[in-house]
Amino acid sequence: MDNVINFGGMTALITGASSGIGAASATAFGTRGARVLIHYNRQESEAQRILERVRGAGGQGELLRADLTTMDGVRSLVRALAGRRIDILVNNAGSLIQRTPVLNFTEELWEQVLTLNLTSAFFLAKAVLAGMVERKSGFVVNVSSVAARNGGGLGALAYASAKGALSTMTMGLAKEFAPFGIRVNAVSPGTIDTKYHRNFSNDQILNAVKAATPMARLGTAEEVADVILFLCSHEARFIQGQVIEVNGGFS
Repeated sequence: MDNVINFGGMTALITGASSGIGAASATAFGTRGARVLIHYNRQESEAQRILERVRGAGGQGELLRADLTTMDGVRSLVRALAGRRIDILVNNAGSLIQRTPVLNFTEELWEQVLTLNLTSAFFLAKAVLAGMVERKSGFVVNVSSVAARNGGGLGALAYASAKGALSTMTMGLAKEFAPFGIRVNAVSPGTIDTKYHRNFSNDQILNAVKAATPMARLGTAEEVADVILFLCSHEARFIQGQVIEVNGGFS
């Protein structure tokens, strides 16, 4: 995506922005004029590098830390947003945390996965939507997953369930807030060549995905970020409540 799309004067909050799709999105918004709020949890040095990259390209931004696997962490980030104008929210933070067979799941792990991948997205959207309603404008993009369509791999049931609910939530929010000039959509990445997939997969799994993908490769974080930017642009002005698959034809 070229630099014709400009987000000057807008503030974008990107959760999980220290690496992968979040980092690529934060960089892309920042280099196109937005002030970027870069959320992270543990990877402070990586988040700082993204902030420096944004500033190096002439953009502005700041870091916000919160652990979105807990409601205390969600509430702390919501409090940090009080009084701020948020024009764009990208709910990207997510992880299966650890591959776990169903019979080994604990209540604690289930709650962590759902809080991170679903509940945090709802309450962050709720926190910024009030201001968007007042201004009659705003964008929310949720980052779902191909796992929402196929149930995910072994040990990823909670993650897949949360992402399925996130896709459904996207459609519900879109219906409710469309009359206020707010557009809510989602992207659904397939297997993207990021540290996330290298942590939770192995070469055998990734090679099998490549073989099952018509484009015969994994996606890149930048390719997903391009779709997120498009959904927040004037060019996507009649796209509402959609879950855009970005998977090279895998599904």
